[in-house]
Order: sequence, then C-alpha cells, then structure tokens
Amino acid sequence: MALPQVVARDEWLAARRALLVREKELTRARDVLNADRRRLPMVRIEEDYRFTGPDGEVGLLDLFGGHRQLVLQHFMYDPAWDVPCHSCSAMAAETGEGVREHLGRRDTAFAAVSRAAYPQLEAVASARGWTFPWYSSAGSSFNHDFHATIDAAVAPVSYNFRDADELAAAGHGWMLDYVGEQPGISAFLRDGDDVFHTYSAHGRGVEAMMHGYHLLDLTALGRQEDWEEPRDRAPVVHVADPGFRS
Repeated sequence: MALPQVVARDEWLAARRALLVREKELTRARDVLNADRRRLPMVRIEEDYRFTGPDGEVGLLDLFGGHRQLVLQHFMYDPAWDVPCHSCSAMAAETGEGVREHLGRRDTAFAAVSRAAYPQLEAVASARGWTFPWYSSAGSSFNHDFHATIDAAVAPVSYNFRDADELAAAGHGWMLDYVGEQPGISAFLRDGDDVFHTYSAHGRGVEAMMHGYHLLDLTALGRQEDWEEPRDRAPVVHVADPGFRS
C-alpha cells in the first residue's frame, strides 16, 4: 500500500494551492459546459407514453407532479429479473428525500422508470424502504425510444448517441447483438401541457447521480477501484462497482 508522502504543513499547503488552481479551472470549465447544456435545443414529445405507478396508469406529464422540470432515471430492471440492477439501485438510494426536496424548491421533480411490471417495483421498494417515485413503462416504447433498452428487433441499435457502426468502430461491437437494459438519465421541460426532451446522459454520464463516488473522489484512497491512479494506494482494491457490493 503506497500512502501519500508525509511532508511539512508548508509543503502540503504549496501542493494544495497548486491543485486548487487546476480545480478552479475545472470549475470554470464545468460552468461553461453547464451553460452550453442549457443552450441545447429541445424536442417536443409527441408520443403519449403511458406508465403505471401507485395511482394506476399515468402519462409522462403526470410524472412532473406539477413542476416545470423532470429529472428521470432510466432504472435497469428487466421484467425477467428477480432483482433490479445493483448500480441503478445505489444511484436511486442516494437520491434521498432531501435531494428530492431541494429539487422541488427549484421546480424540478425526480422519478425513476423501469421496464419491469409495477408490482415488481412496488415489492422491491417496500422491501428496501424506498420512497422515490418509481414507475413501470411495461407495454410502452419509452425505454426503446430513449435507448434504455437495446433490442435490434425493436429499434435500431444506438447507445450514448452512437449508432451501430460507430459503436463497432469504438470497440463496442458486443452491443450490436445485445438485448437488454442500459442505464441513463434524461431531463424534460414542461411548458403548459407540452413536454420537451432537453437532455440525456449514458455511460459514465450517469455518475451525476453517484454521490458516494463524488465524496470518495475527495479522499486519499479514492474509490478504491482497480482502474484508479496511483496504483497500490488502497489496502483493498475493488472492481468498478457503483453498487458497492464489495
């Protein structure tokens, strides 16, 4: 295990100040990126997507709960699975009541959507004590349209804004024959009763919901996963697992 070098406070302060310069550069770059994200155009939702929740069948507009915006987690839960995705479960669990309350104060709702039937969702939520809004898209094309379920027999293969040829060229050819769920986050905006799709993120973009990871990134041992630098830092090294199963 290679712990950080032990130095005098003055030397630590100089190194910390040097890193702070880079952190401020990243913060300013992130502010610019966030502004560009807000400048993205949007797409009107024409499809009447139907979901099932605790009050029965609802539409996409109902998921807003009266708010102007909706942040939606594409929560991986195939109808044939006994339990939902571990990583998606961790992400949803870290979006607790406090976070949802704060979103609400900025006129934004949060909801998760899975392809499993609502009784499956209800049973898992009850067993785990989850209280976030969770809806089933069973019988709807919602998951396929937003590339949270991949099945070439239903829709052309596309993930993280790459088509089949681009996925193959990037070394992800396995996705061309893959049938199943993938994680994602989407944002929607409501203007009266009209709903617009403004943003989606896939791949590592879903780390926006992984608050535990963000806190670990501030520590000397980091996430303690096998891809991180510096090597041999953590006493126990884990495989990359946002579900924190080990």
